[in-house]
Amino acid sequence: MTNLHHPRLSGLGRNPAAPDEVLMRLTAHRAGRHGMALRRGQLADAVVEALLTHGDDIVVVGLREDRISPAMRRRIAEHPDPAIRDARANFVRHLVDREVRADLGDLEQVYGRPRTELADDPDPKLRAAVAGAWYDRPLAVQTRLLADPDPRVRAAATVQPSPGVPAEWRDRCLADPAVRGNVAWYVPLTWDQFTELTATEDEDIRLAVAANPHLSAAMVARLLEFDDPMVRAVVAQSRHIDAATRDRLYADEAKAALTWNFTEPGWLREAPLGERLTYLDCPHAIFRRVLAGSRDLPEQAWRRLDDDPDLGVRRAAARRPDAPPDVLERLVRAHGDVFHIRPLHVEHPNFPRHTLRTFVEEPNPNARYVALQDPELPEAALRRLADAEEPFLRRGVARHPNITDELLERLLADPEPEVADEAAANPALGPARMDRILAEAGL
Repeated sequence: MTNLHHPRLSGLGRNPAAPDEVLMRLTAHRAGRHGMALRRGQLADAVVEALLTHGDDIVVVGLREDRISPAMRRRIAEHPDPAIRDARANFVRHLVDREVRADLGDLEQVYGRPRTELADDPDPKLRAAVAGAWYDRPLAVQTRLLADPDPRVRAAATVQPSPGVPAEWRDRCLADPAVRGNVAWYVPLTWDQFTELTATEDEDIRLAVAANPHLSAAMVARLLEFDDPMVRAVVAQSRHIDAATRDRLYADEAKAALTWNFTEPGWLREAPLGERLTYLDCPHAIFRRVLAGSRDLPEQAWRRLDDDPDLGVRRAAARRPDAPPDVLERLVRAHGDVFHIRPLHVEHPNFPRHTLRTFVEEPNPNARYVALQDPELPEAALRRLADAEEPFLRRGVARHPNITDELLERLLADPEPEVADEAAANPALGPARMDRILAEAGL
């Protein structure tokens, strides 16, 4: 986390090259401690001891088992200050009490029992926490949770379609107000169940039924009679309606809801190739995006998708294993990459990475940013990007492995806190400069 007032300290706290002596000095400052919370790997015992001295219970909460040695785990467990000794356990118990999702391993550690026992604990909040965290629980455990007397537990056990609801439990769950809204999304429905659920005044229930992937053609036809734009928006993506009806739904009052893109026609992924290809000319981009996620389309179809007017379609198509180098380069050069989705397009085996440094010349700042994916980007290119008005470009330079000392010094003084933070976190930062940052902060 970048400290807006002391960004160099927070950045230095997560610098992987910072020696233990630097980290120990950083523990005396809140910004340094917050930066250290984002470090990867195990902390030295001396650093942990310093954190215990200067920190508080919030700092201790971040000292997970994989970050500290067994000796320091014992040190915390035997600490004379109960605020330190019980910090992590209190935090996990607070999550359970507030009905916030907790890590299953943390639950077992704090409560001192295996998950199989915790699922039967007298406290319904703890049982619900286990149900919400144990995704691969056995069917025997799931049935006990479905029969739980507390509605919070039953609800937690049915949020996800896995491990699911056994067929013999569907009637009971669909009749249970605590879980009806959950299971209506994913269990196969009989006509009577469908009719009863859609007759409710609860809009969320109707929407869940409309999104259920197991609906029959007759059920979808019945949903078309509802004057609910959200329901009609979901129905527009059903495999059971014809193109003319779909076009009408997109054109009428459902249009606003459809722009939210909160669902997608996932059934199309499993459809036979011939059926999928009929959506190549679909006027609605979401269908073409799902189609572009295929891996077995003929070359002519790929050429069409590579030139699709919708950027999302083109990006999805470019993720296929045999995407041509020129298609990948053209896409990224025009629009940049999508850095929150891995792997990146520039990480594709067919991407011509030797062209990366030429992206510095592109007018689009998002495309220029891609040049920073070249770990050996020349100094001249880094200087040019460091002069950019866009802070995200300067941030990219600040974290680049080939940065020079001069550029690093300049970006440490950048008026944007996040740029200075990244510069201080760069492993290229030398010990002398680390020492000066600490000295300037009085550490």
